[in-house]
Amino acid sequence: MNLTFLITLLSFFLNLPLPSKEIFIHPGIAHSQQSIDFVKKKIAAKQQPWIKAWQDLNTSKHAALDWQPQPREIVERGPYNMPDIGSSELSNDGKAAYTHALCWVLSGNEAHAKKAAEILDAWASSLKIIKNHDARLLTGMTAPHYSIAAEIIKHTWTKWPHKNQQQFASLLRQVFYPIIKDFYPSANGNWDASMLQAMIAMAVFLEDKDMFDKATNYYLTGHGNGAIGNYFMKSGQCQESGRDQAHTQMGLRFLANTAETAWLQNLDLYSALNNRLLKGFEYTAKYNLGHDVPYQPYKSYKGRYHYKKLSDKSRGRLQSMYEKAYKHYHHRKGLNAPFTKQAALKNRAYQPREKSNPNRSPRSRTEFYIDTLMHAQAAD
Repeated sequence: MNLTFLITLLSFFLNLPLPSKEIFIHPGIAHSQQSIDFVKKKIAAKQQPWIKAWQDLNTSKHAALDWQPQPREIVERGPYNMPDIGSSELSNDGKAAYTHALCWVLSGNEAHAKKAAEILDAWASSLKIIKNHDARLLTGMTAPHYSIAAEIIKHTWTKWPHKNQQQFASLLRQVFYPIIKDFYPSANGNWDASMLQAMIAMAVFLEDKDMFDKATNYYLTGHGNGAIGNYFMKSGQCQESGRDQAHTQMGLRFLANTAETAWLQNLDLYSALNNRLLKGFEYTAKYNLGHDVPYQPYKSYKGRYHYKKLSDKSRGRLQSMYEKAYKHYHHRKGLNAPFTKQAALKNRAYQPREKSNPNRSPRSRTEFYIDTLMHAQAAD
């Protein structure tokens, strides 16, 4: 008598649910096969804004086929990326792997698939530890890029060896996940939000239901500043709105990334708390587009932060996130998102310059190109 039959028989007599294997959809981190096919058609038809974003992406530094990964065994990131010991290399190589994976799947040029796999393999065979003050934040910001690249390559290219895939899976489980598994509840919310986007991305690649549930449950009901009910007030005001607009938008972007991956796996996080994420986008976009918004001082989780007035620091510097939110709330759900729309259109027409501060990683235009290319739904 085989084991499967015994389990079935026992379940029948004890009225227990049968064991089931969670089915994950692939590719299913940030982009689905349907969205990839949609963009390919737009590129082939030379339609705007996709064709310009595609051309820009191909000429970005992260798409260069002579890109050379710079893996490290030990990476350190201190406060404000000081010290930076391999931190910028980890970040930039992650963006390059993601970019090459997209270039492969959208163009069919196998050289890009090989380059993405080369970067993934280089870090998977080298990295042993990420440490110092910002280890959790760095992992939260970079692990998604590596996971998306690996997800695309694994499920669209047949030449990435299985042993290399397993080596990459070990990187996620043994290096990245232990750093973020407990989040950082009392930190400003963008920290938790970064770790949420990383955890859900890793869970999909690994097909780990427990990890997936941990991320989505924390998003919905977590006690830290990055949970949806703590990062936003009902008005859409964010926990970091009184800190500065750069970190506020980071938190929004990371939470939207989390919701998008969940959506591709047939779980709707976007609508949580009566579309609270949309309210956050609208509030922040409105203020950064030059309009007045109400502000109410309130203390963060455990009272660690108490921003007493709305901050205008970095006001007007829009980040690469508005296309994704507008796609979901307006095009998928038919909801009004006027300020999110305005921000998305403004980003299409303008791309930020690279930073020259040697103490911080340059802010690449690549993510703006990807946001437009992969998430724009209409020329509007």
